[in-house]
Amino acid sequence: MTASPVPTSAGTASEFKLPDVGEGLTEAEIVVWRVAVGDTVKINDVIVEIETAKSVVELPSPYAGEVLALLVEVGQTVEVGTPIIRIGEAGAAAPAAPEAPAARRGPEIIDTNIPPTGQATLVGYGPKQRDLKRRARRGDAPLRAVPEPTPVAAATPAPAPAPDRAASAAAVRALAKPLVRRLARDLGVDLASCTPTGPRGTVSKDDVLAAVGASAPAASAPAPTVQIRRDAAGRETREPIKGVRKQMAAAMVASAYTAPHVTEWTTIDATATVQLVERLKQRREFAELKISPLLIAARACVLAMRRSPLINSSWDEAAQEVVVKHYVNLGIAAATPRGLVVPNVKDADALSLPELAAALGALTATAREGRTQPADLAGGTFTITNVGVFGVDGGTPIINPGESAILCLGAIKKQPWVVGEEVVARDVMTLSLSFDHRHIDGATGSRFLADVADLLADPATALLF
Repeated sequence: MTASPVPTSAGTASEFKLPDVGEGLTEAEIVVWRVAVGDTVKINDVIVEIETAKSVVELPSPYAGEVLALLVEVGQTVEVGTPIIRIGEAGAAAPAAPEAPAARRGPEIIDTNIPPTGQATLVGYGPKQRDLKRRARRGDAPLRAVPEPTPVAAATPAPAPAPDRAASAAAVRALAKPLVRRLARDLGVDLASCTPTGPRGTVSKDDVLAAVGASAPAASAPAPTVQIRRDAAGRETREPIKGVRKQMAAAMVASAYTAPHVTEWTTIDATATVQLVERLKQRREFAELKISPLLIAARACVLAMRRSPLINSSWDEAAQEVVVKHYVNLGIAAATPRGLVVPNVKDADALSLPELAAALGALTATAREGRTQPADLAGGTFTITNVGVFGVDGGTPIINPGESAILCLGAIKKQPWVVGEEVVARDVMTLSLSFDHRHIDGATGSRFLADVADLLADPATALLF
């Protein structure tokens, strides 16, 4: 992802064009500006949040200098290639502002592969540079009111950099891999407070986990920008269908009318799983991690796939092939204010139980904040949806597009259960599995569901897999 600079007549300003943030997306909505006209920004400072059809994404600045103009208003949807901000030398006069781009106009053709001469590369995109500056943490820059998209007048002096940017200098200098930075952000840990033990003085995952509890809470996501219309009597409201919600609707319709769904149910005594969860909470390896029956169910699904690999496959209509995946990208359906998203844990089958717990915790926390990135939504192979958190006993879930099955976890409730010759109170839950009946027959689906049920009813059976 690169942006094409547009020099002014004096050669002192550049325009950042809306980039394609992944998967061929063609448009995005401006959710919130993290800067205002007159602010001073550095390369890779987060300047704006946009909502695509997949998620809300933070965009870092490819330029350093003063913000001369915001060219697109909050709530406006524009095509990839549309200039959205102008950045130049402090105090420089900006040219007359172009007319604000019309929403959904034809895309401008730009070269997204070769960065223009002299342009800095954004973090996570394009070739590496030796003097790469790291972007500030999300919480470093406060949200500001959005001014009209007009350029700064020549006589306007450049204000001093915001104090909070200076205060976060130590956090910016902390060295850490992107995944470690995300974990720190999700857990609310200031990287500057961590004692680095990784190679060349980098902060490792263990360093972040060790610092949990001593850092400030993570910044919350901004409220979604939705234009709601009410009728004159106030009896109805209308909300536009766009962004994540629009993508979710299209995906669910396509799945429901493409893959013939079959759903099977089973009710189990999950008392052993509930007891295991309580024991794990006492173990040192799981300190500060969220442990719940979802973690045990996730592990059970990964193990059960060893006996039923077709569950972890996809139907390739164009090639007329069934693609069996020898890795598990485990999706967790999450309800957010912007709609349903299904981020996935990559290579969940290769993770230990503590690692899987940490990954699930980071995944769900990021989803609730509305900050799941497109890469985390792509490539899922199997999904779990947990309706039990709402007190619901079960459901008939729709398969996530590109996958072949989805497991629904119901609520765990105390119910009468026959044990031997006695009726006793036990922790009971219902599991329901929907699968694609084009290539997964009843025997395969039933065997997988029965294996998951056995593992949750008696976690010790994991030794047999």
